[in-house]
Amino acid sequence: MARQYLWGIINAIMHRLANATAESINASTQKIKLIACGYRNRSRFRAPILFHRAGLSMLPAGVCSD
Repeated sequence: MARQYLWGIINAIMHRLANATAESINASTQKIKLIACGYRNRSRFRAPILFHRAGLSMLPAGVCSD
């Protein structure tokens, strides 16, 4: 089995790459998905993911969130 993945293992070691960033994005998306529970369609689910991942505020301009 290691022979099957040998080139991928060698590439990861040589280039020092990992999928930690992708796993982090997936984990935060899953967290939002758990909180969401009930969006009617995909576009309503997509908007909060984009706002949370980009660090944007969902409040309109000029509204303070103290």
